[in-house]
Amino acid sequence: MYEKIIKGDLGADVKIVDLRTDTISRPTTEMREAMYGAEVGDDVYGEDPTVTELERRSAELLGKDDAIFVVSGTMANLIAMMAHCSHRGSEIIAGDKSHTFRLEQGGASQLAGIQTSTIKTKDDGTFDLDELRNMIRKNPDIHEPITSLILVENTHNLCGGRVVPLEWLEKVNGIAAEHGIPIHMDGARMMNAAVYLKVTPRRIVRDVDSVCFCLSKGLGCPIGSILAGSADFITKARRIRKVLGGGWRQAGIIAAAGLVALETMIDRLKIDHENAYKIAKAIHQTKSNLFKVDLSRIQSNILLVYLDRSKVPVKELQRRLQSVTDTDDVRASVRCSSLKDDCVRFVLYHEISEEDVRLAIKKIQLVIREYDNKFQI
Repeated sequence: MYEKIIKGDLGADVKIVDLRTDTISRPTTEMREAMYGAEVGDDVYGEDPTVTELERRSAELLGKDDAIFVVSGTMANLIAMMAHCSHRGSEIIAGDKSHTFRLEQGGASQLAGIQTSTIKTKDDGTFDLDELRNMIRKNPDIHEPITSLILVENTHNLCGGRVVPLEWLEKVNGIAAEHGIPIHMDGARMMNAAVYLKVTPRRIVRDVDSVCFCLSKGLGCPIGSILAGSADFITKARRIRKVLGGGWRQAGIIAAAGLVALETMIDRLKIDHENAYKIAKAIHQTKSNLFKVDLSRIQSNILLVYLDRSKVPVKELQRRLQSVTDTDDVRASVRCSSLKDDCVRFVLYHEISEEDVRLAIKKIQLVIREYDNKFQI
């Protein structure tokens, strides 16, 4: 998925623009200062005041009863699935392109004895509601697992950062309520969804029972995610977090960065969205037949570029964007990630400046011209 960076191969005048993912974002100066001066205690004993305040503020922001600070989004999702599916042989319904199904090692089955049943993910990150109704097991007999959770994702990573429509979430909630089934939202980048739709975070998660969001992606923190839900749900989550090895000690040192992020990093996500669109528009304007973007799908900080894989091998493209030749008039090394053999992904975050975007555009356009000229397109 990622190409290794070898900085020693580049000249001193080369600027690296790393757009592989927003998890590589580093904490701001304000975060570092807050971390240095954070008041701490042992969080397993509930004695870290900074962690407690981060959890309180997060729950309030999301309109949920309580929240818990955990190591990662993967841990948050696993805890949520285990808390909602309290017995082995439970079944989760999730999109076939969901992060929990594709990119979390099948943790629900590997560690918790939970089966995931998939439903085809549409291009906008949703799935068909009639199909959802049909997949819910009503009064299952002894041969069947028990449908115990519906999982949604917002923004949707593998769909290019698409923002799930609020109306769709409301309909999913209605179906779930008919059968007494909870909904969990993998909201790793849900703050991007809130900014895009110009609504509050609590509106984004109104129709789900539990939600997690990452502090360590676009919000710029070094570590951590928040999982929120009802008071009873979070009580279960604390117990599960401990058995998974996620019990913090003096975690206020990193929770302090999270508090800064909630105050300073959410509204500025709009800049990342604008930068992603600028790059997408520049690629679109090349009118290349080998490289395609759909401007209507650029909603947040993720940009997917589709390739003619018969002429543009993904790994070759990544190496060319990363390299800087003697004849290049753009002294920039641009990093991107690959999702599959016909697509590369660029992700924007707070450390990518206007100058970085300008250089990235020039380098990407240069490489596109090279491929177009090679095939005389």
